[in-house]
Amino acid sequence: MESELHIENQIDLNSALRHYFGFDQFKGEQEAIIRNVLNGKNTFVIMPTGGGKSMCYQLPSLLMNGTAIIVSPLIALMKNQVDAIRGFSENENVAHFLNSSLSKGEIQQVRKDIQSGSTKMLFVAPESLTKKENIDFLTTVEISFFAIDEAHCISEWGHDFRPEYRRLREIFQKISNVPVIALTATATPKVQYDIQKNLNMLDADVFKSSFNRDNLYYEIRPKRDVEKEIIRYIKNHQGESGIIYCLSRKKVEEIAELLQVNGINALPYHAGLDAGSRARHQDMFLMEDVEVIVATIAFGMGIDKPDVRYVIHHDIPKSLESYYQETGRAGRDGGIGECVAFYSYKDIEKLEKFLQGKAITEQEIGRQLLHEIVSYAETSVCRRKFILHYFGETFEEKRCNEQCDNCRNPRERTEGMKYVEMLLNAIVLMDETQKAKHYCAYLSGHVTADIKAYKQDQFPTFGIGKDKDEHFWNAVIRQTGVGGLIYKDVETFGTLKLTEEGRAFLKNPSSFMLIKQHDFSGTDDDDSIVQVAGKGGAFDEQLYDLLIDLRKTISKQKSVPPFVIFQEPSLRDMCLQYPITMDELTNIQGVGTGKAQRYGAPFIDLIANYVESNDIERPQDMVVKTLVNKSVLKVQLIQNIDRKLPLEDIAKAQGKTFDDILDELESIINAGTRVNINYYINTILDGENQEEIFDYFSEAETDDLVTAYHEFDGLYSEEELRLMRIKFMSEVAN
Repeated sequence: MESELHIENQIDLNSALRHYFGFDQFKGEQEAIIRNVLNGKNTFVIMPTGGGKSMCYQLPSLLMNGTAIIVSPLIALMKNQVDAIRGFSENENVAHFLNSSLSKGEIQQVRKDIQSGSTKMLFVAPESLTKKENIDFLTTVEISFFAIDEAHCISEWGHDFRPEYRRLREIFQKISNVPVIALTATATPKVQYDIQKNLNMLDADVFKSSFNRDNLYYEIRPKRDVEKEIIRYIKNHQGESGIIYCLSRKKVEEIAELLQVNGINALPYHAGLDAGSRARHQDMFLMEDVEVIVATIAFGMGIDKPDVRYVIHHDIPKSLESYYQETGRAGRDGGIGECVAFYSYKDIEKLEKFLQGKAITEQEIGRQLLHEIVSYAETSVCRRKFILHYFGETFEEKRCNEQCDNCRNPRERTEGMKYVEMLLNAIVLMDETQKAKHYCAYLSGHVTADIKAYKQDQFPTFGIGKDKDEHFWNAVIRQTGVGGLIYKDVETFGTLKLTEEGRAFLKNPSSFMLIKQHDFSGTDDDDSIVQVAGKGGAFDEQLYDLLIDLRKTISKQKSVPPFVIFQEPSLRDMCLQYPITMDELTNIQGVGTGKAQRYGAPFIDLIANYVESNDIERPQDMVVKTLVNKSVLKVQLIQNIDRKLPLEDIAKAQGKTFDDILDELESIINAGTRVNINYYINTILDGENQEEIFDYFSEAETDDLVTAYHEFDGLYSEEELRLMRIKFMSEVAN
């Protein structure tokens, strides 16, 4: 690289940009930020992924004397950034990283290059920066400034909190008294203040770009038939790069293998892989030798691949910040970026369980962050507006241009003034001291332990909105929040408080349109297969009605409840796939060979006639090959049941929970395989109780457990009812 340019207040930064990087102009506020750093001021940058944060410290480091210290959280991220900078320079030593992956000899070479003045940027992990030998060395060389990339790691309220980040200020002071630039793509006002306070830079000049990424499309889908949906989606986007995020390493490995056996060029990426494999997989993705990376959140921070066309969340993340940052890896070149997330209540329950055993404050923060992502997933308002509101930005939803599922397919709106009044009055009545869940219970008339303890069930307005359930009241809270009438006080972990607009509304109520909320009940396990209408094809309501009528006729002929023949998710899948042969019918959710042969003939006859009469163009057949290990586990489960092993012991042996085993059994039964668990049921229910529950399912209109639970007034547990439903379906349906 040529000799450095002299720093002057009026330096021609455009020339410097062209000189070093070959770009003709800056993005957004890059130029103002760089001038601020050159002028020796503390700088705080909040800029969305793809906005060009790295340029804000790369260019000033090249223009200033000394070496810039850049704190970065991941080894993979450092390698990626160093490679990118070296690609712009003739000097191989212009950038180095210092972390645990280097040998002693390599560390000595890095130090030599810094002392010689040829290294302008040194990327370090916070753990490396705390080592005494590194601190001692860095005090002997000239430091131009400190940069903290992914600065949200400092805040406990950030989505990727790292305790070692909170020591950075004291370490900086030991090394050199130079300016600091902190950068992040995601910071709510609370996180921003937390970062600045911790770094002792409340005086910093703040540069905050809009969080709006107008080229991204946001969509939430119910987590039904998730594996088939993902494979269908990828096959519809062949030749395009994509990332799939999963919460666990195990799920990453499973999904990557599943994609591979279905002919998709995919690789896994997670912290459990050795460093060499991670680097290789990352490079193959960047070089487009691989189409899809399946990853935990360990992948992607700062990965500079501009043409990622889609980001899929197999599991909903732990916070809205995580979601925003991960989706931000799509469309960084300004082109199309689709962000599809699969959501189920069950995933949220799993995330809540992860919080157990942590410090109380950490649990409270975790629950509050979870509540926000649930609100986002379930909201019916413009998703872009919801995200931007969360980050403290106002947005007119008409500007979304149908770039989210809620704007593309708007839901019904109804006048909600009276409900908003009820909510605001309840908040005032309780002195703004309670969280959303409490108000939902209070308004719907649900007596919780807290409501009983406070004797609030004796208040005149208790249950004033009992004609609506808690799900509805949650939607009212979300929409009044986005509408600016209430806010969540983060200092008290999410208690609801009125804004000035909210107080004005109570004095003079006016129209407030509520959007009908989504219903995510009935989502399934990852292993079960239930089709949902999506981009793969339109749901055929007319055919569905015909299939329902046929099922009713057959149920009367055979004197069994309709759900015994085919359950509704199976009928729905038929309305998407149009199976017209026995083989095709066995590819439908919940239909095994046995069930197809027993009940299938009239259904495929009806569908074949319907397809011909209506000139239906059937979607291309989509058969997802399953992983062998799953089939092996199912065979083992059946064999262990044949040996009459206790279900708890089977679960333990397979590394699963008892619920997982029941889910697996339901999947096997619904597909038409008969399983005898009488030996187990006999240990928990006597013959009379079994007969009573069996008779109930024989006459019931639905196999819904909640309905059954209420029918028996809670006499039987959910577990007992599930076991008896398995017995019933096995004996009657198969």
